[in-house]
Amino acid sequence: MSGWQSWAAVAVFAGVYILIIAEWIHRVAAALGGAALMLAIGATDDTSAFYSDETGIDWNVIFLLLGMMMIVGVLKRTGLFEYLAIWSVKKAKAKPFRVMAMLIVITAVASALLDNVTTVLLVAPVTLLVCDRLKLSPVPFLLAEVFASNIGGTATLVGDPPNIIIASRAGLTFNDFLVHLAPLAAVLTIVLVLLCRLMFAKHFVYDEKRAAEIMELREREAIKEPRLLIQGLSVLTLVVAGFVLHPVLHYAPSVVALLGAGLLIAISKVETGEVLGEVEWPTLAFFAGLFVMVGALIETGVIAELASSLADVIGGAQLGGTMLLLGGSAVLSGIVDNIPYVATMAPITSELVTDMGGDPDQVMWWALALGADLGGNATAIGASANVVVLGIAERNRHPITFWQFTKYGLVVTAVTIAISALYLWLRYFALA
Repeated sequence: MSGWQSWAAVAVFAGVYILIIAEWIHRVAAALGGAALMLAIGATDDTSAFYSDETGIDWNVIFLLLGMMMIVGVLKRTGLFEYLAIWSVKKAKAKPFRVMAMLIVITAVASALLDNVTTVLLVAPVTLLVCDRLKLSPVPFLLAEVFASNIGGTATLVGDPPNIIIASRAGLTFNDFLVHLAPLAAVLTIVLVLLCRLMFAKHFVYDEKRAAEIMELREREAIKEPRLLIQGLSVLTLVVAGFVLHPVLHYAPSVVALLGAGLLIAISKVETGEVLGEVEWPTLAFFAGLFVMVGALIETGVIAELASSLADVIGGAQLGGTMLLLGGSAVLSGIVDNIPYVATMAPITSELVTDMGGDPDQVMWWALALGADLGGNATAIGASANVVVLGIAERNRHPITFWQFTKYGLVVTAVTIAISALYLWLRYFALA
């Protein structure tokens, strides 16, 4: 790393990170201010920030979020989330830990089939209503779900955006991810349930009187607009099908989401202004600022320098390299968003595999995927799903601070990475 702009970019990023952690100013203001400074010092420019696929704003993520937020905004009007909230609480006998365990499993499975950002957009409103019914703080439940979404997202090619980047670079298929990572994701989901039982034990207060009242509710009465519900679910089904059929249709997820949102508004009688009012605009602005800042670190060679240093340390030792890549990716993905990190690290991993004479089991790629996906749980800005959930929580007057997220996220990340290391060693080295 050389040149004053590289060091200035690091200083700006570190300063913004401190502001976000200390919460001296709102995280959106910090991210946008940091992006502006990166442009002002020349660490990046308008072309790189707004038009580059590698160093600019990831518009695919931004418009995917926009489209799904609009669809969720329409579904909110139907009473679907109230229905699901009452149904899930009744199934769990109104016992808080059972409710959390159910939501964790649902979130993990849905994140594998859809993607983790779409899943938390759909599950978070249900969670808020469930907790309102039980008179519980939704914060532990939202945290558990975002952890589950990042764990579940590791299981498939479409579950987490970094997996798509890795699959493209390494030539991996949907079935490759299922065979190699889905079994581990299932184990980690069970481990998460047990961790949440310990971490959030004091929040599982059972109110017998309130439970009895909820058990008497009829969830069908929550549905307010049946016609709109049918329209919304039909469009959502088409959108999900579009995500799953990406290898055949070749439509980007953002295109599918925007087509779905446009179709739903066109066939329903919902006012466009009302739908746009449900969009989490501060969250989208935060993402834009974060992408520009990380893009500046890529543009100035900071991230490439870090990745190259990791490659030099690894050398030709595959076991040591696998473990270092797993741990290093977990640490770095907790500091910067895992999407640009993987975009930078993927070509370097490819070179490592070539230098080692090949990697028939693709273990280096699995280490990169696990480190990036699970490392995203470490901090509030480690993964896209984290930022989305924090935005939803704040909008509903249940703000989650950076440290509140991180003190639990670090525990989850440490445990899941340790189990992943054991899994990689057993499957690809000890028992190979």
